[in-house]
Amino acid sequence: MKKAAAVKPAKSVTKAAAVKPAKSVTKAAAKPESRTALVRRARRINRELAEVYPYAHPELDFENPFQLLVATVLSAQTTDLRVNQTTPALFAKHPTPEDLAAANPEDVEELIRPTGFFRAKTKSIMGLAAALRDEFGGEVPGRVEDLVKLPGVGRKTAFVVMGNAFGRPGITVDTHFGRLVRRWKWTEETDPDKVEKAVGELFPKSDWTMLSHRVIFHGRRICHARKPACGACPIAPLCPAYGEGETDPEKAKKLLKYEKGGFPGQRLKPPQSYLDAGGIPAPPLGATAPPATGE
Repeated sequence: MKKAAAVKPAKSVTKAAAVKPAKSVTKAAAKPESRTALVRRARRINRELAEVYPYAHPELDFENPFQLLVATVLSAQTTDLRVNQTTPALFAKHPTPEDLAAANPEDVEELIRPTGFFRAKTKSIMGLAAALRDEFGGEVPGRVEDLVKLPGVGRKTAFVVMGNAFGRPGITVDTHFGRLVRRWKWTEETDPDKVEKAVGELFPKSDWTMLSHRVIFHGRRICHARKPACGACPIAPLCPAYGEGETDPEKAKKLLKYEKGGFPGQRLKPPQSYLDAGGIPAPPLGATAPPATGE
């Protein structure tokens, strides 16, 4: 098997890849992994990802818990980028739960149309706004038990809000997270609630929120669904699925996305740490994206 070639870290997006070099990649013998070995490998992957993505963050733009709650509901079946391009107009017109609950549904549908499934989403976000107004004094509750009672809000959405708006640990099992933890053999579960439980048992609770961000970042940037960039992956030696994607280092570089490939990210207003790392803000809805600067 080919070794994953070293990839020289870059300080800005003028270089194609900014990942740690993978030392060597050797498939381990096909034997059962002990629980202790699994925990050690999982935690090492988390540490490696923390070095690669020190600026990992939620990729939905928000200024308060209400905005994050609505944006997360809107993110179903679409990209965070499209949500971020859509919500500025929505929140400018309906900045509070009271405003959104009293809105004309047809107006809201037009505002969120770019996110897809806009009729169902309008019903959900107006319903949750009314519930916040009527049952919680216009404030987003800080308990999972209360959040999941709101229209359109499941455990994934609740943990996004808890972890990022209230600073309370939670694991966000989105499509990327579920796909990667199965590739890494952390769990074979496919049900999000079971994935959440299985992965949560591998890590201390204090790691859960940032672990979610790092895994999702890695899934969007390197470990893609159809063609993972194995040859540019910093955790290749730890990955049981190495070789499922492109292992040639030069070809793998061309698959990198966002700050590692010089492309705009998901957020219109990303954290400063992301910008300092060379990340580029996403363009507003209808604007032309800036050209990629990666090699």
